[in-house]
Formats: sequence, structure tokens, C-alpha cells
Amino acid sequence: MFEDNDQTQFEEEEQPAEESSNRNFFIIAGILIGIVCLSAVGLGYYALRVLPQQANVRADQESTLVAQQVDANQTLTAFAQSEMLSRTPIASATLPPTNTPPVAQASPTSTLAAGVASPSDPQTATVAAALTQAAQAQLTVTFLPTSTALPTSGFADEAGLPGLVAMTIALVVVILLARRLRAAPTTR
Repeated sequence: MFEDNDQTQFEEEEQPAEESSNRNFFIIAGILIGIVCLSAVGLGYYALRVLPQQANVRADQESTLVAQQVDANQTLTAFAQSEMLSRTPIASATLPPTNTPPVAQASPTSTLAAGVASPSDPQTATVAAALTQAAQAQLTVTFLPTSTALPTSGFADEAGLPGLVAMTIALVVVILLARRLRAAPTTR
């Protein structure tokens, strides 16, 4: 009889230990279910509120960029037209030829110094043309509008890097809590 009593007491003592571990399991399960529910609510908010706002902002930015491009194209077209109009030769009055005989005839010798190139030298003409093109290019570059916006591409912009970091920290905390609760001694 004494042995039956000990065995009954031993079985009764095991019952609270099982309830204690079940209670820890339910606490952890509740925390995980809460995290899943909060995530679902957050995703719903993001899908219903944030994404449409981002789409509207993106559409506004695209329309602004198109307007800026149209404005830049109109400015460049007007500049090119004014440049072309300023290059047209202006008609000038020329004097009629006279019948006076020349007094002196030109000599075939050149009066330029030995180290100076003549204006009809092809190298001088090439350098002059290159300098003219460089001056025109510098004028054109100063009138071009430039973009100051930074690109919005990359993984962090698309995936929401701060949210990923927050979820990582939350899951690491859950893992550490679960390990601590498992390793904690059960009190009776």
C-alpha cells in the first residue's frame, strides 16, 4: 500500500510540470501569433495606404520630368534657332568696280616673318576652327539644364530595409526568449 501511495504522489507531481511547460508553449505561441497578426495588419496598411501614395508621387514626378524635358527642348530649340539666325550673312553694299589702272603691281615675295604662319595656312585654319567649335560647345554646355535628383533604385528602396531590420531584431528577441524559457528551471 505504501508503494501505491508513492506512485500516486509521483504521478500527481508530474502533472503540474506538464502544465507549466504547456503554459510556456502557449505564451510563446501567443507571442508568435501576435507577431503574425501585427505583420498582416502592417502589410494591409502598406498595401492599402502607402503603395497608392507612392504611385501618385511617382506619377507626379514623371509628369514633372516630362514638363522639364519639354521646357528644356523648347529652350534648346529656341537657342539653336537664334544661333542659326545670327550666323546668316547680312547683305552689304559693295562698291562698283572702277577702271583705274593699278599703280604698283604685287610682288611674289611674302612680307611675313619666317616663324609666323600665313592666314591661308591650312594648319592655322584648322586651329581657328577648333577654337571656334570649343567656344560654341562651352556656350551650349552652360545653357543645358542638369538633373539634381538622386536615383531611387536599389534593394533598400524596393524592399524596405528598415522594416527588414526591425523584423530581424524582433525574431532574434523571440528566439532568445524561447531559449531562456526552455532553459529556465521549473519551480513547483
